[in-house]
Amino acid sequence: MASISVFPPSLAAPVTRLHRLPVLRRNSSAPYSPCPPSCSYSDAAKPLLRSPVHYSCSTAPLVGRVGRQWREGNASLLSFGIKVKPDGKDEASRNDASQALSAMLPFVVAATAVAALAQPATFTWVSKELYAPALGGIMLSIGIKLSLDDFALAFKRPVPLSIGFIAQYMLKPALGVLVAQVFGMSQLFYAGFVLTSCVAGAQLSSYGSFLSKGDVALSILLTSSTTIASVLITPLLTGLLIGSVVPVDAFAMSKSIMQVVLVPVTLGLVLNTYAKPVVSVLQPMMPFVAMVCTAMCIGSPLAINRAQILSAEGLRLVLPVLTFHAVAFTVGYWISKIPALRQEEEVSRTISLCTGMQSSTLAGLLATQFLGTTQAVPAACSVVAMAIMGLCLASFWGSGARIKDLLSLVIPEISPSMEA
Repeated sequence: MASISVFPPSLAAPVTRLHRLPVLRRNSSAPYSPCPPSCSYSDAAKPLLRSPVHYSCSTAPLVGRVGRQWREGNASLLSFGIKVKPDGKDEASRNDASQALSAMLPFVVAATAVAALAQPATFTWVSKELYAPALGGIMLSIGIKLSLDDFALAFKRPVPLSIGFIAQYMLKPALGVLVAQVFGMSQLFYAGFVLTSCVAGAQLSSYGSFLSKGDVALSILLTSSTTIASVLITPLLTGLLIGSVVPVDAFAMSKSIMQVVLVPVTLGLVLNTYAKPVVSVLQPMMPFVAMVCTAMCIGSPLAINRAQILSAEGLRLVLPVLTFHAVAFTVGYWISKIPALRQEEEVSRTISLCTGMQSSTLAGLLATQFLGTTQAVPAACSVVAMAIMGLCLASFWGSGARIKDLLSLVIPEISPSMEA
């Protein structure tokens, strides 16, 4: 293959080197020979070179191939060669598999709920002793994605991170108490419901942010930081909000959270920092491990408390749970639209999803350990509701729709082009 380029003399000096196009060898003994005179004209460099003429010869197997552009000095050069496998192809394949498993999670959650209520024996074998390791597996899947750079990033984005913390640990617990009181929730579920509103964001919100075209990096950072902070904040909030209703041992609860949250997350962080070969083996499996562990954490309380859930009191729990999550998504979105705190649309979507999707599996474990198995029912119902509602909202946003577009579905006179 040969290349012929004609440049104006005034521009010849800035060009430091021309990329030589390869010629073809017929066989090992034959000398190099130029390609046949089948040439194509390209004016890609015309804007830069004022009046260049650039010819590139091509053989039959390479006809129609798009060349890689090289830019040196003031010249724009084209190079044709063998297609090279991208360095990140394996990583992209792993990400695709992870996203595929995450996409299956809402269906797994729904199937788990149906199986636990229809055939309780499917999950009654998951005892309290197995619940904690299962939750630890979920937390390890979070920690193995973290690096020290993620925590450095927190200091570079204090405003959206602070908004997320306010929505997570101030507005949402207050919303939980308000919804429980407005609906006159039974004491059978009251403490567990409020506890569910006091836990950190769920890791599923990161996949929701991906679907909604939100800020995925912020979602991962917010979920990780609120999860670590839950060691101190969740016991304090729980003791403050339900301590007068049910005795709460805040110190023991904090110790339990440290064991099932902080230890696995820290282990994952250490492995990702100092044992990359181990992480490369574990990481492809972690989405599947997290899915199985999530199914165990959902199915166990639903199966064990099937009678209470299907009772009149249990069925009355459905509307408060749905209301709580719907309002949480809304509050999380609009708090980031306050003029003094106004954020980009991608950030608002992310904060909304992180606020409405909390780690109900952690709430279920804490309720089982400190409040009784019946109080774990609101957390199990919450997992089902937030997974389905959150990913439906994320898919709605991902299709290009916005919050105010909902009004155009109800009132046709409102223009769908209004910005949220």
